[in-house]
Amino acid sequence: MLLLNILIKSNLFGTALDLLEKYPELAPPNEGNRYWKTNFDIMVRKPRIYASGSRLGFWHNFIYQCIPLQEEKNHYPRQRMGGDIEKQTDRFQCCSAESIPLKFLKATFGKLSHELNIMLWKPIMQLAPTIKDIHDQKLMHTQKLAIVRKMIGDSKDWNYKKAIDFLAKPAFAAVRLGIYEVVDEILDAYIGLVSFTDELGYHMLSLAVQHRQEKVFNLVYQVCHPMVRGQLTMGKNIRGNTILHIAAVLAPSSEIPGAALQMQRELQWFKTVEKYFHQSLQRKHNSAGNTPREEFTETHKLLVEKGEKWMKDTATSCSVVAALIITIVFTAAFTAPGGTDSHGKPNFLHELSFKIFAIAVALALFSSTASVQMFLGILTSRYAEDDFLFSLPKQLIIGLITLFFSIASMMVAFGSTFCIVISHPWRWVTFLIAAAGTVPVTLFAWIQFPLFLDIFISTYGAGIYKPIKSKVVYM
Repeated sequence: MLLLNILIKSNLFGTALDLLEKYPELAPPNEGNRYWKTNFDIMVRKPRIYASGSRLGFWHNFIYQCIPLQEEKNHYPRQRMGGDIEKQTDRFQCCSAESIPLKFLKATFGKLSHELNIMLWKPIMQLAPTIKDIHDQKLMHTQKLAIVRKMIGDSKDWNYKKAIDFLAKPAFAAVRLGIYEVVDEILDAYIGLVSFTDELGYHMLSLAVQHRQEKVFNLVYQVCHPMVRGQLTMGKNIRGNTILHIAAVLAPSSEIPGAALQMQRELQWFKTVEKYFHQSLQRKHNSAGNTPREEFTETHKLLVEKGEKWMKDTATSCSVVAALIITIVFTAAFTAPGGTDSHGKPNFLHELSFKIFAIAVALALFSSTASVQMFLGILTSRYAEDDFLFSLPKQLIIGLITLFFSIASMMVAFGSTFCIVISHPWRWVTFLIAAAGTVPVTLFAWIQFPLFLDIFISTYGAGIYKPIKSKVVYM
């Protein structure tokens, strides 16, 4: 027991899992296992060693989903729990069962596809250390979850008293930290914990709302029976707050960039809880005498001011650039490259380069003008709370898109002008100019794309509530 405790503290989860497989009597909680609570508490207070706590980018997450776990020889007999195959604790189980892109291959070709897949990934991991790190990270996540499953054991072994003594505190810690995998395993062992409240009167659903843990909220909401869910959400904690009051209180977050996006997220949480729970919650007062909407307005005053300042600063900077582009392309529209004849007709009117120049200048002028209008709309907005939900982000998205097109069109117009004015022997220079013209466009996209992507996903994404797959049935 002491050795297992040291291994878990040292993050040596592979060796700890081997030890549990060789000595399965160390896993289940009982009065004689004095290290169980300490070990399990450590397991639920390290969110970054679970898949839900890993902050992977788009491409890293894609590789994480596709890469298989290499099977390694296990010298100890495996202790299987029987029943649901998802509860088996084979530490080197192929991740194809979890990886959507590989499900079809596994079902069609079976073990051969798995071996071929591993053979494909082995040289890739040797050539790319980053992919090897992702593989090791995924292996650690799998081992950690397997240890949790072994320590929890079979659901038949749990009753109310034992669940309160051993699982209640770890479950609430996992909810606060957003480790939905552990919450799912705990509720699979004893689902009655969803109706348990802590010393402050918070249950799992309200605690997930308070800490803005989206995946845990989806999981607990999904496994609760509607009648149980209604009874829980109609109650109040010791401060007299309903779950809608809890959603109305500002929750500090370091994961959301920009005050405006944080304000949008806060509104989305409040609207989601308001939508999915009883309408009578909107009229209830807390111990301070505030309704949920009054509580939201009071606690978000400073964030509204910060969001307004962030929006105005961004709109001001972008509108200056758009105005400069308007000035440039408006002048260029009346200055034909290559000159004009005595009748004012451009000398290169029938050249393809001149046609490209004319179209690019027109597109640059129109898109930059639209961009200025969008940013002007942001600057003159009334900045009400609900404006941060959809109106302001939509204008910012359109403004950034049109500004990007105006910059790209302006560079196309510049390249076509060069093609017109440079003589034949120097035609090859136009290719260099065209290549150089992509640099400012690429730089703008590289700098602004992360912000644009965050705003777009936050505004037009799936929202807070997204049903997820769970092994737990209704309570």
